[in-house]
Amino acid sequence: MKILDEKRAPNPRRVRVYLAEKAITVPYEPVDIMTGAAKTEAFTALNPVQRVPVLILDDGTAISETMAICRYFEALHPEPSLFGRTPLEIARIEMWNRRAEFNFLWPVAHVFRHLHPAMAELEKPQIAAWAEANKPRVAEIIGVFDNALAGTRYLAGDAFTVADITAMIATDFMKPARLSIPDEAANFKRWYDEVRARPSCNA
Repeated sequence: MKILDEKRAPNPRRVRVYLAEKAITVPYEPVDIMTGAAKTEAFTALNPVQRVPVLILDDGTAISETMAICRYFEALHPEPSLFGRTPLEIARIEMWNRRAEFNFLWPVAHVFRHLHPAMAELEKPQIAAWAEANKPRVAEIIGVFDNALAGTRYLAGDAFTVADITAMIATDFMKPARLSIPDEAANFKRWYDEVRARPSCNA
């Protein structure tokens, strides 16, 4: 078993942080996406959408998509729970994780991919107007999170979950995207400082 990984990319890091929270050790094999390694015939045979991470099982089965990989390990190692135990917990965590992924991580990624010079060869065409259109969406969802965090320790309640992992990594990704947390988002900043202090953050 191994995970095809790219240290600089946010989605592989979501898996690394998740596994660190679970104390699960899996070997990683680097894939340099900046040099086109994810677009080779061999890699495409493993993941036709040419993205990392990819989990390769001992029998050669390839599992891609960040949350699919995490759910695979959650089924094998249910404790500590990061996806919830009761129907309500599972639904609430799924809700906040999807908000963090689709309304936060994706807009940040669009800003980065369509404005950063380093992405010019991978994101063709780069559309600066699309990046600019996504900037206010980032501030808007942080406001949503800030309001929710006024009443809870973590996004989905009192326990740290995959929703916090996704949102934390999206927040970290704001730095290379040249975005900043709004000054008024005090609850969000409190949450971010706390989750960034977890040992798994360094995975």
